Amino acid sequence: PDLIKQFGNKVLLTYGGGSIKRNGIYDEVQDLLKGCEIFELSGIDPNPRIETVREGAKICKENDIDVILAVGGGSTIDCSKVIAAAAKYDGDAWDLVMDGSLITDALPLVDILTLSATGTEMNFNAVITNFDVKMKQGTASKYLYPYASILDPTYTYTVPANQTAAGTADIMSHTFENYFQEEDNAFITDGLSESILRASIKYLPIALEDPENYEARSNLMWARSEERR
Repeated sequence: PDLIKQFGNKVLLTYGGGSIKRNGIYDEVQDLLKGCEIFELSGIDPNPRIETVREGAKICKENDIDVILAVGGGSTIDCSKVIAAAAKYDGDAWDLVMDGSLITDALPLVDILTLSATGTEMNFNAVITNFDVKMKQGTASKYLYPYASILDPTYTYTVPANQTAAGTADIMSHTFENYFQEEDNAFITDGLSESILRASIKYLPIALEDPENYEARSNLMWARSEERR
């Protein structure tokens, strides 16, 4: 509540398909933010669409939203980043996806992570899909950094096995991108990448076997964050 209320009383709560209602996080957020005026944008797709960004930006503008609270995985956070920027932009949100230099301001964004995968909670990037022009495009801006990211491994206990595995594959693929770079003298960076890969290989099988193993879930969540530093 202290993170949110320093920005104001009007909150846009964004989330995906509804798993946060089944696992109790939604009720916990509602209870913690009593006294805030909460607007909701649900149903954010695994590959967030520009239409959803436009809808979120419209809610923000029409209701003078003070802060966005994204609860979910990478897609929810990516979508919320661009919503935050589009809320401060007079043109179409797709402009900001095609040209990140047009992003000159954004609403503050706080996120609660529920899936260890892309590392978006630690960076200034976002990827949005536009089916009208058949494009999946990334954008970036310093204004897209989340103000704060809440990383509680217990919030990932209920992630299904297939999504836990896919998320870890995501962590590893991003780490490989850094590891197989042209620079031969990046000894420290290479060592960090190797540690992340070792952690992923060690802790994924444990998390699949014992979904509520805190050590496994916390190390996978930490690996996710480190691969984006």
